[in-house]
Amino acid sequence: MNYEDIFRERGGAYHRAMRDWPDARREEFTIPVGLARVTTGDVVVDVPAGGGYLQRHLPAGTHWHGHEPCASFQDNATAADSGLLPLPWPSGFADAALSVAGVHHLVDKRPLFREVHRALKPGGRFVLADAWEGSAAARFLDEFVGSYNSTGHSGIYVTARTLDELVESGFDVQRAERTSYCWWFADRLSMGAFCRLLFDMRGIDDATVADAIETRLGVTVRGSECGMNWELMIAVAVARG
Repeated sequence: MNYEDIFRERGGAYHRAMRDWPDARREEFTIPVGLARVTTGDVVVDVPAGGGYLQRHLPAGTHWHGHEPCASFQDNATAADSGLLPLPWPSGFADAALSVAGVHHLVDKRPLFREVHRALKPGGRFVLADAWEGSAAARFLDEFVGSYNSTGHSGIYVTARTLDELVESGFDVQRAERTSYCWWFADRLSMGAFCRLLFDMRGIDDATVADAIETRLGVTVRGSECGMNWELMIAVAVARG
């Protein structure tokens, strides 16, 4: 299944999880935003944008433009069951582009990379954040989530070849590091409930999901909060003119 097929099926559940726990993945958005060096007045494009979750983590005065092809992310006015590509912006439109946790659903990422390059100004920054092939996050998604969710899960994860494809698409890669952080919750059952809904897992309860997270990913305790350990590879690339 491609990106559009997957999220027409389960985008609504994903969106409800993000609506009900809006701060759980805060670090997943603030870290890429910081690396993109976004400042007041910048035009920032976000693809695929889901329900526009990145927008609330941008600095004041930033001009956000999201593109999401699936209208199942129901609060996102940019989602209209159109195709992911081509991107809807003119050439040289944006100062920065971000793509968070979306490209592991794309078999061939190069058409997206070329379109992002087209939409950026020369010298524009592209921050790509997604799971690394073979990482604990990738195994959790394919082995555990894929056993219970409505569409299965077999990701096409980031590898060294992905970084080469960025270069082939007109970018200079300045940074590429696997970056660890947490998704934060009030307690472990909230953690299980969020992930069960986010990934549209069926026939399983919140406590069992939380147990699998503890076993497969580990948790971090911070005061009264429970943190689900997570990791993405984050690449920072600059568009060549």
